[in-house]
Amino acid sequence: MSPTREEQHWMYRNMVTSRRFEEAIAKIYFEGKSPAFNMANGPIPGEMHLSDGQEPVAVGVCAHLTPEDVVTATHRPHHQAIAKGVDLDKMAAEIFGKKTGLSGGRGGHMHLFDDNVNFACSGIIAQGMGPAVGAALSRKMQGKPGVAVAFVGEGAVNQGGWHEAMNLAAVWNLPFICVVEDNSWGISVSKKTASSIGSHADRAAAYGMPGKRIEGNDSYAIFEAAGEAIARARAGEGPSLLECETYRLAGHFMGDAEAYRPEGEKDALFEKDPIPKMRERLLADGAASEAELDTIEEESAARVDAAIRFARESDDAAPEDALTAVFAA
Repeated sequence: MSPTREEQHWMYRNMVTSRRFEEAIAKIYFEGKSPAFNMANGPIPGEMHLSDGQEPVAVGVCAHLTPEDVVTATHRPHHQAIAKGVDLDKMAAEIFGKKTGLSGGRGGHMHLFDDNVNFACSGIIAQGMGPAVGAALSRKMQGKPGVAVAFVGEGAVNQGGWHEAMNLAAVWNLPFICVVEDNSWGISVSKKTASSIGSHADRAAAYGMPGKRIEGNDSYAIFEAAGEAIARARAGEGPSLLECETYRLAGHFMGDAEAYRPEGEKDALFEKDPIPKMRERLLADGAASEAELDTIEEESAARVDAAIRFARESDDAAPEDALTAVFAA
């Protein structure tokens, strides 16, 4: 299953939009946080986890999804949110803590929620597994269309909640796909140190479901594997596990000195940056012209600029808003 020309353009557009968004956020994040760094200061308070380099996983999977399908993501969610179609203006405003944000500025960047496209994320490791399996179960029980996809990091696979959710998805034969983004590092801990198995895709056999590892941070290969898994889920053939090798070009969080990385690792990763590689491939395959790709890049930059402007110009969330939308006995 190869992406059509239109799908390739969609994938490239969303990869570029995600990267431009992350670049804008990275620049703004440090405003007001010097000379003494305090993450509570500036227009974007709190921690910030960027997804530069991991864009192929998001577009390769989400190219097959519709608004009816459910996606849960991690504390590093921007690339997946953009690929799933989350409102970019409201997403930027949420990150800035503004009233016009997806949740009125209450959630911030690790807790984005857009029910218009069935997207949610969480800062808790492996937290999205249970809700995604629950969403898949609800669709099966009610006879509704749609699949559920849970994106997790490779570190989440060692959490008990991950295993419990995988077992239930298999027992109930649910339309569910778990996508593991393997960027080799769980914060500052190497996968080789934390996991007893090289490929988490091999764990699928323990749950009686297909498992596949996709090497090389290749959006085309991810598109093909995800298409097969999602088609299988839509046909009622049950869950699948995909592990996608990817690369985190930024630190775990903004301000991470990354002293844990071996010397030269980051330089080698930048040489494999997936966005220029995809541009080269689109041109080599005749799937796009220089002018078409330039237009995509210009439009993506303009779209991000508009979203950042919307966020900056929106009103801050009022302190008393913290007392609304809260369940009370």
